[in-house]
Amino acid sequence: MKLIKPCCTAIFLCLMFSSIGQNTVGLITYQPDKVYEGYNLIYPHNQPNVYLLNNCGEIVHMWEDSLDTRPGNTAYLMEDGLLYKAKRSSTITGDPIWAGGGGAILEIRDWDNNLLWDFEMNDGENRLHHDFAITPEGTIIALAWELKDADACIAAGRDTSTLAQGEMWPDWVFEIDPSNDSIIWEWHAWDHLVQDFDDTKANFGVISENPNLIDVNYGRADGHPDWMHGNALDYNAELDQIMLSIPYFDEIWIIDHTTNTEEAAGHDGGLSNLGGDLMWRWGNPRTYGRGDTTDQQLFFQHDTHWIDDFLDFSNPSFRKIGVFNNRIGDDYSATNIINPTWDMYDWRYMMDDGVFLPNVVESTTTHPDTTKLFSTGLSSVQLLPNGNKLITSGRFGYSFELSGEDDIVWEYITPRIGTAPATQGDTLVVNNNLTFRMKRYPVNFTAFDDKDLSPKGWIELEPDSTYCERLVAVMNPMDESAFKIFPNPADNLLVVEWDGMMYVDFAIFDILGRKVSSFSANGGRKYIDVSALETGSYFLSFVSNQTRYSKHFIKN
Repeated sequence: MKLIKPCCTAIFLCLMFSSIGQNTVGLITYQPDKVYEGYNLIYPHNQPNVYLLNNCGEIVHMWEDSLDTRPGNTAYLMEDGLLYKAKRSSTITGDPIWAGGGGAILEIRDWDNNLLWDFEMNDGENRLHHDFAITPEGTIIALAWELKDADACIAAGRDTSTLAQGEMWPDWVFEIDPSNDSIIWEWHAWDHLVQDFDDTKANFGVISENPNLIDVNYGRADGHPDWMHGNALDYNAELDQIMLSIPYFDEIWIIDHTTNTEEAAGHDGGLSNLGGDLMWRWGNPRTYGRGDTTDQQLFFQHDTHWIDDFLDFSNPSFRKIGVFNNRIGDDYSATNIINPTWDMYDWRYMMDDGVFLPNVVESTTTHPDTTKLFSTGLSSVQLLPNGNKLITSGRFGYSFELSGEDDIVWEYITPRIGTAPATQGDTLVVNNNLTFRMKRYPVNFTAFDDKDLSPKGWIELEPDSTYCERLVAVMNPMDESAFKIFPNPADNLLVVEWDGMMYVDFAIFDILGRKVSSFSANGGRKYIDVSALETGSYFLSFVSNQTRYSKHFIKN
């Protein structure tokens, strides 16, 4: 690959024929004409800060926190510029309830990092963990563990041979109103059990005849109290439903939020008339006594969500379900799109022969080199409005953007080694730079209105400050007689001339790889008004036969 450096003409011509050095952390790959333009929100493990990065991997904003805090695990930026985040203390010694993904505190902070609200749940009875969602009304729906001691487990029909630690921590969900700190709705998995182990105990029944209930004896064979380990929560305001990812069941669950708390504790009520029983579950029908291992579709999945962020109904994947499918094979992960068979007239999810539909995933995506997408935990996938996918392999802190043609158009490696920032040139290994998720927000996201999003440095130490501009400039330059631009530098008007193609789609990129203009031209010559461009270096480029060509120019 050849490169063009935006400097003086002599250096520029020299560097056109040199090879670009490869970063080992931070930004790795960038094709600005193919990526989705936006800013990336990242909340790496083993450190306290939430970062907003541009596509060059530079920090454009940061919400700092004290060094003795850690993610717990998610953060969301809202249109009004408020940041909702979950965190915990870095010290967990002595915590009565603790497992991976444990949280403790929910916070709302403004753009300037002022604390507006917080809520803590971390004691011997309950603990926040993993994820939460914000409703249009401003309430927060959160996920938590609750303690059930040995007596409660035995009374519910739990097989004592799988009660290794004498307790269980089933998941429960609650909705809190930050305006008055009141919990206004709750749902408990423990209210919706079935078991066929002991007919003298509660919840006894035929599991295969109760697909809307949860088998209290299914799950972890080791008997660890973190029985379900819900690791994702999403809310669908249109349907008023809540989605949960339950990795130790290898399933996605959907519950009805049109219930009140009393109905959510029972088996009737709400638009579904199921109360708090599961409306839909999918991924592993063995959990409710149907099918076998060949029917399993999900494997310790993460980031289950309705596909709707920054998309609309015209997108063919809108309101389907996206998921990162972690443990498909011993060294293989993938992302899936699932199309649940929702019947809006009967307000239910359809089944066939006692099994929730669909029978298979709608689509599967992985890295072109499948060995580069494997993570036993964490991880995320986001469908972008331009048809690309942003995927994060969490245990390797590796995020990449895949185009609709399955080309890698952007790559970023979270530059952390445990609790310390990595140095450019470091080689990272699994679990060095754990990253729960990455999410890209469009450049026109209203939270960014009138905000300073200029570059403010890097997460990594000893960064290569010219790496992004050189990636942007890399483009197999054409023969000067076949592709000309003049005058250069230009004041108000730039002329481009080309040979061999009647119609050409051009784009202008700034030094940070941001597309500032695009246009089509024909006839071999185009006069371009560049008077509105700020003074600086730019690249005029186009694609021919899947090869990108570029010319550097300077705007006076």
